[in-house]
Amino acid sequence: MVKEEGYASFYYGLGPSLIGIAPYIAVNFCVFDLLKKSLPEKYQKRTETSLVTAMLSASLATLTCYPLDTVRRQMQLKGTPYKTVLDAISGIVAQDGVIGLYRGFVPNALKNLPNSSYFCSIRLTTYDIVKRLIAASEKEFQTIADENRNKLKKHP
Repeated sequence: MVKEEGYASFYYGLGPSLIGIAPYIAVNFCVFDLLKKSLPEKYQKRTETSLVTAMLSASLATLTCYPLDTVRRQMQLKGTPYKTVLDAISGIVAQDGVIGLYRGFVPNALKNLPNSSYFCSIRLTTYDIVKRLIAASEKEFQTIADENRNKLKKHP
């Protein structure tokens, strides 16, 4: 690779990979929170609910961000005509239509979604539990602060 394409060949596809991380995480966390908030309150704090909503949000994030994965793979191919992400997107759409951005999605999803959904559900469930713990500790801190304030008012 170094002889034929230079050291830059090791970094083909790095741009789309980095560009794809932020939207994936944003969609994942956003959908997770929206799904949880849309449920009746008695289900919102259950761990099973977190696991299921995390799997759904990971699936939706994967579907939403898959075109960037397609672009990344196309840019990594030897002899690719694409130099930029926008060039690759427009080239793929021109050649295969919008559906070309989802080429290989089903086999990729069957291979990766179970594993990524599993780890994502653990990550988001942990996020949810920690978020609840922080909210509970903030509430407890506020109660203690209010009690101390009241004591100071009574006994200056």
